Amino acid sequence: MSEVNLTCDVLVIGSGSAAMSAALRARKGGLDVLVVEKTGLLGGTSAMSGAGVWIPANHVAKAAGISDSREEALTYLRAASPEGWAKDEDALWQSFSEAAPRALEFIEQSTPLEFALVNEPDPIAEKPGGKMKGRMVSPKPLSRRLLGKYTHNIRRSTLAHIFTYQEMVDLDPYHHPVAAGLKVLHKLAWRFLTNSGGQGTALMTGLIRGAMDAGVRFLLNARALDLTQDDTGRVTGAVVEHEGVRKTIAAGRGVLLATGGFEWNKALRERHFPGPMDRIGSPRTNEGDGQIMAGKIGAKLDRMDQANVYPCMPTRYEGQLHGLPMTFQAEPHSIVVDRTAKRFVSENDFNIGEAMDRRNPATGAPLHLPVWLVGDKRFLTRSLPFRWYAAYDRKWIVRDATIEGLARKIGLDPAALRATVDRFNGFCDKGRDEDFRRGEGGWEDYKAHGAKNKLGRIEKGPFVALSLNRSFLGTKGGARTNERGQVLREDGSIIAGLYAAGLAMANPIGTRALGAGTTLGPNLTWGFISAETMLKQNQ
Repeated sequence: MSEVNLTCDVLVIGSGSAAMSAALRARKGGLDVLVVEKTGLLGGTSAMSGAGVWIPANHVAKAAGISDSREEALTYLRAASPEGWAKDEDALWQSFSEAAPRALEFIEQSTPLEFALVNEPDPIAEKPGGKMKGRMVSPKPLSRRLLGKYTHNIRRSTLAHIFTYQEMVDLDPYHHPVAAGLKVLHKLAWRFLTNSGGQGTALMTGLIRGAMDAGVRFLLNARALDLTQDDTGRVTGAVVEHEGVRKTIAAGRGVLLATGGFEWNKALRERHFPGPMDRIGSPRTNEGDGQIMAGKIGAKLDRMDQANVYPCMPTRYEGQLHGLPMTFQAEPHSIVVDRTAKRFVSENDFNIGEAMDRRNPATGAPLHLPVWLVGDKRFLTRSLPFRWYAAYDRKWIVRDATIEGLARKIGLDPAALRATVDRFNGFCDKGRDEDFRRGEGGWEDYKAHGAKNKLGRIEKGPFVALSLNRSFLGTKGGARTNERGQVLREDGSIIAGLYAAGLAMANPIGTRALGAGTTLGPNLTWGFISAETMLKQNQ
């Protein structure tokens, strides 16, 4: 194997939203930027996403006359985040709140992207600083043809990206696929003819096109193996394997780790997320490369037990069984129970994944897993797409003529499950969930589209059960950084020349999502922050 040396000012490892935001900002600031992507496809997990982007006090909301401020955003972050997190994350929350509006405006000005407001509230809008509208945006559709030679290199999604995020919310193709399609048929036809997409396709098409126009260079099929350092410990670049050849890339200003999560690394995942899981909805290349490389040179790895945990249905992607993120667990005539056969959360809670992943503080073992969705036969009639996707895993749905028989089949106590179902049916008769207030509050009422049938008795057999254990859209632990995106050692000192963003960093917004877009919004922002730090360093 021969060695080939390349040089740049900034080396960005990965090609998702955090990576491309950083590459674009650094290049616009005058630096020579090289993006290396381990596969032949650009866009990472972000390209597969719904592209809800949570940015408080953004310019789109301001233009629409919606009042918000950085101070209110910081108040919300402090009030809605897990207890004790402020000690380690408050400086990062402050940095995010200040930079996020600037990052979004810069991205829109520097790319073909145009963002539109999404009519979604903060999921915990009742907390101080929460908002019922204005912090969620998503890109309008773009044609993949904008990418020229990379048109066929944008990663495809399991989601229906022919719709925009807002169309998915408004038209609800999950329940009404035919009606939804007919309502916007002219738009869908045009998008099909122009090879256009919304959601993550639009987001990454726009970011990559903007980076291409600015002069960012790309190296595909190049897996980063190790970081290089000088005698002082400063990171000077990385060793990558490109098409069977190892190359040392020197980066004069810095290296950004934006390699995504580690959910497809079985050993790491099982170490930090013990207990059962169902599916993974991200690219199989998310194997923790950035976390491993950072750990090798003494970076502190933190928040490794945090992840974007969300229910996923079975589907196929790249010829293999995969996860499709979808809210299917909040249908009438169904409930979610844990291993004790009891309910433990509102089925429509946006952070149901956090509840499923709750740990025993003494042992770290899961408190609720395994988790099951239990419903009657009407649950299966609510959605044609549900039945389509369920067919990818024919063992997923368990049926029985009685609740007690169903409980035995899935290993739950029959009497306990019967008691839980009877209690829930009583709430249905009263019209109010007295245990978990299902269907109440700003977020839950919004997601129910104001429907009156948020609750529905479980009484008509055959009864069904589906495993609803953790499914991962991306882990959120990695290299601990400061408020400037610089990677830190265990003692808190800075590893000069090394930055981390997105799901490769110890994310300051963990499993508890404070907005539907609090993965992508912070990803874009931390890439932007890291690049701005590089621009200010070594001048």
